[in-house]
Amino acid sequence: MIGYIKGKILQSSNGTLLIENNGIGYEVACSSAVIKKYGSTGQAEVYTYLAVREDGISLYGFVSTEEKEMFLKLITVSGVGPKMGITILSNMELGELALKIATSNVKGLATIKGLGRKTAEKIIVELREKFSAIDTETGEVSVVTKKQQKDSTEEENKDAIIALMSLGLTRAECINGIKLAKEKGMTELSEIIKFALKNIK
Repeated sequence: MIGYIKGKILQSSNGTLLIENNGIGYEVACSSAVIKKYGSTGQAEVYTYLAVREDGISLYGFVSTEEKEMFLKLITVSGVGPKMGITILSNMELGELALKIATSNVKGLATIKGLGRKTAEKIIVELREKFSAIDTETGEVSVVTKKQQKDSTEEENKDAIIALMSLGLTRAECINGIKLAKEKGMTELSEIIKFALKNIK
């Protein structure tokens, strides 16, 4: 498995970079964040995912481990393949995407070209269920009563926790990051997510 490539950009065309490393040129279909960061010349370093299918092998590139983590979650959803995954990431900023999933914003997610409303609903339902129930640090399913949910600070911050867990943070890291953000006086969900992601990972 090729998980990371660092090298010279030899060519850039339609969202694909040809990156040379040790005499080998890797053709990588990259997210718009990669293209925006590195352009079409110079050096680039990308986190990658190798997709092996019956009709061929493709390499996908991401600007960060968080972006790759989101991609891996997206392609677990029925009907979302690697091409659609990279399209979603290329048409919506990572924090905004996590926020739309966490807040069940089907309409906002469905604005991505090529992503229908039904698929947007699937993404939200499947990923929200996964991250509201499973602690990625322990792998255990959280069992919380309705009364505990009502009184819990975790329930109060549920959307932020789901958004951050979708980007690869553990539940403990999420809670810590949200606490730090609120201590800084942040109240907007988008601000809390961006701050936590930047200061915890």
